[in-house]
Amino acid sequence: MSNQPGGDAAQLDLSHDAAARDAARKAEEAARQAASKEAADTVLKAFGGVRGMIDMTLPGLVFIVTYNLTHQVSTSAWAALGLSALFVVARLAKRETIQHAFSGVFGVALGAWISMKSGRAEDFYLPGLLWNVGYCIALATSALVRWPMIGVMLGPITGEMFTWRKENPGRLAAYTRATWAWVVIMGLKPVILFPLYFTHNVNLLGWLKVALGIPPMLLAMYVTWQILLKAPPPIKAQLDDDDEEEPAK
Repeated sequence: MSNQPGGDAAQLDLSHDAAARDAARKAEEAARQAASKEAADTVLKAFGGVRGMIDMTLPGLVFIVTYNLTHQVSTSAWAALGLSALFVVARLAKRETIQHAFSGVFGVALGAWISMKSGRAEDFYLPGLLWNVGYCIALATSALVRWPMIGVMLGPITGEMFTWRKENPGRLAAYTRATWAWVVIMGLKPVILFPLYFTHNVNLLGWLKVALGIPPMLLAMYVTWQILLKAPPPIKAQLDDDDEEEPAK
């Protein structure tokens, strides 16, 4: 025990201060972890998660495997299309969103039709390559006009809608950086794959298309997540109350 007058009180105050600092650090760490999880969940949800990426990647794998086994363009195209349709049916049965599975079916169906009409297996991948180019152009254009597509996609999920455009400049800057990151990362795919398309090397094109399916998206999602962690928190949009009771008649 302290022999100094008021020593016990001083020690008690120091103990309280240390406890308060420790509690503040824990609260700050918990808030940081919550923000990290929210940012990760938001990005995953917007882009369909791992399941959505698998839905869009596996049909291409089935096509190239079937083509190597049968050397038949039509058989390979129907196998890929059948798998895409199966994904949609499975999602419908589980009452899950079919947005990414349906977009995969549309792309596979278009590629299957073009390849069967031309008789060239490499044409199965042409719609996907053109879509990648168009997607990158759309991303770049959206960033240039200050409507970054990543913000447009994530805003409704975070509940901020479009408040980031005028009310949250730090958030706008973050979404713009994330959009440019997607342009660079996703732009590598057509740069690598288009020259292979013109060489008619179906095997190399098919296997590289599969290999470049999920990893670039995971990288782009990771970069987006890291950018959002350093961005200001979203400002929730104030929605009008449409559920007001009607006056009694």
